[in-house]
Amino acid sequence: MTDAPAGAGSAPERPGASAEHPWPVRSIAVKVAQWIDRLGSVWVEGQITQISLRPGTRTAFLVLRDPAADMSLSVSCDPQLLRGSPVPLQEGSRVVVYGKLSYFTGRGTISLRITEIRPVGIGELLARIERLKALLAAEGLFDPRLKRPIPFLPKAIGLITGRGGAAEHDVLTVARQRWPAVRFEVRNTAVQGPTAVPQILDALAELDRDPDVEVIVLARGGGSVEDLLPFSDETLCRAIVAATTPIVSAIGHEPDNPISDHVADLRAATPTDAAKRVVPDAAAELALVRELRERSAAALRGWVEREARALDQVRSRPVLAEPLRLLEQRHDEVERLRAAARRAVEHCLDGQSTTVRHLRDKLTAVGPAATMARGYAVVQRVTGRERHVIRAIADAPPGTQLRVRVADGAISAATLGSQALGGTATKEGNDDRQ
Repeated sequence: MTDAPAGAGSAPERPGASAEHPWPVRSIAVKVAQWIDRLGSVWVEGQITQISLRPGTRTAFLVLRDPAADMSLSVSCDPQLLRGSPVPLQEGSRVVVYGKLSYFTGRGTISLRITEIRPVGIGELLARIERLKALLAAEGLFDPRLKRPIPFLPKAIGLITGRGGAAEHDVLTVARQRWPAVRFEVRNTAVQGPTAVPQILDALAELDRDPDVEVIVLARGGGSVEDLLPFSDETLCRAIVAATTPIVSAIGHEPDNPISDHVADLRAATPTDAAKRVVPDAAAELALVRELRERSAAALRGWVEREARALDQVRSRPVLAEPLRLLEQRHDEVERLRAAARRAVEHCLDGQSTTVRHLRDKLTAVGPAATMARGYAVVQRVTGRERHVIRAIADAPPGTQLRVRVADGAISAATLGSQALGGTATKEGNDDRQ
């Protein structure tokens, strides 16, 4: 099978699909113009950053910028549209325009050709701020539990404010008067107008990344609702909540109340008040230290005096003032008790001795020894080793071995005969001895 010649039998290549078949510029420009034209007319809101209105010209040119992003759009209109506005339009004015996008093929630029322009009045701005405030409150961004504490003495303080403004001067001057060693990281940005929000967001992100910055102050002097509008921007408010560093909002004066005051960790009434809240007063702190030292010294002295009085009271007690006195008193009492005990024992012994003597005398009087001393004797029959007292003559027949106990000893004897009381002779006849 042979190959077909190049291009034979194949579909033609689509223009623009390869370098060999490119689109010409005019074709692309026309197609882009056609695509953009299909968008139709739209309402657009933005902030005027530039107005070019020259006498005798038939077209006026504007630059409309997004308040929350670094994006802008060229706008053209009839000069009478600007001159006939019920509110004078100037750079920084918030407007809502109605028009249609156009692509100019000759220059390759896009422009919004408007046929209607409406300035956003104070009432509308306030209404939008209130709606945004209600939305953020419903999301819990105003919850006090989300507020981070402000450090007592920050290592460094970030300050976002306008260049050379009174707010910067007030914060720096008051802070350095209160604490001369305070260190600031100042970022000068626009604080009103269409470029304010992007610049503040960049400065806020930069300071939030700095590890030395422990608190950030947003400061601006007073102004109209339009001037303070950037500080009620939703993007800025959400960036304040998302920051890891505590943020103090010091925008305007006491009556001014942008939304940043609600989402910030601390609201200061004025820039001067912000400096007082984030920087301690060295003189006041030293005075407080002196006062605390004096109070602690007074408390210590009072405690020592109380304890000394308590010791004096304890030492003045008899047991400590004369520690031997109680012993002496107890010694005398012990001696008295000992003497009484001795007397009681002696009396008891005397009584018992007398009793014993009486009993001994009685025992002696009735005992056999006293009887034998008077001439009596105890006669016992001896049978082997046994001895029995003889109580009748029948207990000692003739020939019985006897033991006769007298007062001073004992006599061995034997029975020869017996004689009954009354003179009757025994069968031995004539012998009456025992």
